[in-house]
Amino acid sequence: MNQYKKGEIVTGCVTGIEKYGIFVSLDEYYSGLIHISEISDFFVKNPSDYVYVGETIKALVIDDSDLDSYHVKLSIKNIDYKFTKKKRKKIIETTSGFKTLQEALPGWIETKKEEILSTMKKN
Repeated sequence: MNQYKKGEIVTGCVTGIEKYGIFVSLDEYYSGLIHISEISDFFVKNPSDYVYVGETIKALVIDDSDLDSYHVKLSIKNIDYKFTKKKRKKIIETTSGFKTLQEALPGWIETKKEEILSTMKKN
């Protein structure tokens, strides 16, 4: 069982969203609550505007974990709590297709042959 300390950044999965905050599962024992006042410095109308159920987020532990209830008080205020995923760029198909490759390949092969022959002559 982990014991979470104040100031630690933890990773968890959002398990529920209520008007007053966000519930996060940290491990098989501990869960946490991000109270609505710990979501942003600005007015938060709806916590679901910030996260969704099933999302993995980072959170700051704002109080040592409670060993009796296995509960942790969390905050996402002033931290980058989202995991950034690299967006894949869509491959844009050109009208020439493989024609460009077909035209360039013979030149590449010749260049490599010359490089290999030159290396062989030196040895």
